[in-house]
Amino acid sequence: MSAFLEGKRAIVTGAGSGVGRVSARRFAEEGARVVCADIQADTAKDTVREIEEAGGTGVAVACDVSNEDDVVAMIATTVEQFGGLDIIFNNVGIPTPRLGALFEDHTVEEFDRLVAVNLRGVFLGCKHAVLQFKKQGTGGVILNTGSVAGLVGWGGTPYGATKGGVHQITRGIAVECAPFGIRSNAICPAAMPFTNFMAAGGLEVDEAALEGIAEHVGAGHPLGRPITAEDCAEAAVYLVSDRAANVTGVLLPVDGGYVAR
Repeated sequence: MSAFLEGKRAIVTGAGSGVGRVSARRFAEEGARVVCADIQADTAKDTVREIEEAGGTGVAVACDVSNEDDVVAMIATTVEQFGGLDIIFNNVGIPTPRLGALFEDHTVEEFDRLVAVNLRGVFLGCKHAVLQFKKQGTGGVILNTGSVAGLVGWGGTPYGATKGGVHQITRGIAVECAPFGIRSNAICPAAMPFTNFMAAGGLEVDEAALEGIAEHVGAGHPLGRPITAEDCAEAAVYLVSDRAANVTGVLLPVDGGYVAR
């Protein structure tokens, strides 16, 4: 069985949990050497431990994606450890701080934090990956985590606005950097109740309640199932692999058909 990312050198941000952790493991399973970056160094180390136990190669890096110095250091570590960079998955994102809050209830501080992490973090990851790719002269792949909230209006408007910005960065890079062999795509998940997004949005629920929420969320998707981190990771593996060599500028909904209605 072929490994779709054999020999690739990849960064996954937010690799300490959720979509980032599952994606980092899947990249490694497919043969990539992976820098696992997370603002919480211990969780990134846990992901690396899982990768190594499965026979893969990983390096943990502490990184606040909203801090340019951290992003520069993350890419420098990748080059130092692996000799270059082929893939960056800008996956880090935070939800609306108070899930269910109305547009007018958001504070300036909440808005600024959403922009700093969700939009500036992707801008910085893309910027410094493009600089590295151009320096290498061999092309490269950018994958960003967008959201269906950036494709349609469904509440959490400031959050959706940041994801809409991610989508525009993704498409702009796809066109501007195509002559350099750089591809740029985004996955756009719908609601993922089984990740840590709900807790980050201020909702603490027990396992039984979570199952009920997942069933309710899934009912809103034509396929009838909630979105999982594994769903996103499989889409990510395809988009960063050479199987998608002629795919760029795509905003791929991973949403059970939600935006197709």
